[in-house]
Amino acid sequence: MTASTPVLHQASVPVFKQMLGGLADVLSKAEAHAAARNIDPQVFLQSRLFPDMFALLRQVQIACDFAKGVSARLAGAEVPSVADEEKSFAELQARIQATLAFIDGLPAEAFAEAASREVVLRPGTPKERRFAGQAYLLSYGLPQFFFHVTTAYAILRHNGVELGKKDYMGAF
Repeated sequence: MTASTPVLHQASVPVFKQMLGGLADVLSKAEAHAAARNIDPQVFLQSRLFPDMFALLRQVQIACDFAKGVSARLAGAEVPSVADEEKSFAELQARIQATLAFIDGLPAEAFAEAASREVVLRPGTPKERRFAGQAYLLSYGLPQFFFHVTTAYAILRHNGVELGKKDYMGAF
């Protein structure tokens, strides 16, 4: 990053990369924990904090969706569609890696007008929401992303996987 790197690129892509890296490490620890204790990995993958919340699998999928979707919209790029078909730790890791590759492939220069770029979610529906890019990132995209990463961490921590804040934060 340099002083000429667009601010919303600096405030989004490196954050997504750091936290997705941490999430990948947390999932690796969970998989190792399950193997060491002879626990079926599905126990963790289908765990949730409360019955009306999404399971770990879905939390990771949504976190990836926000990282790629927010980044794409801010860069003025097409948001890639990814089927939610993961059923294993390995498949979740592949999804995280694909998300990282996608956001790494967005040129920083594409974020130059991101702060004022209009972002429209659910266009043409009663739930349509319009944001300026900066408000979209700071008031919607990042909070949503952090919610799902944090919930994934909490599910695993609640289920006995030995994790700490350093695991959650990833490398920075």
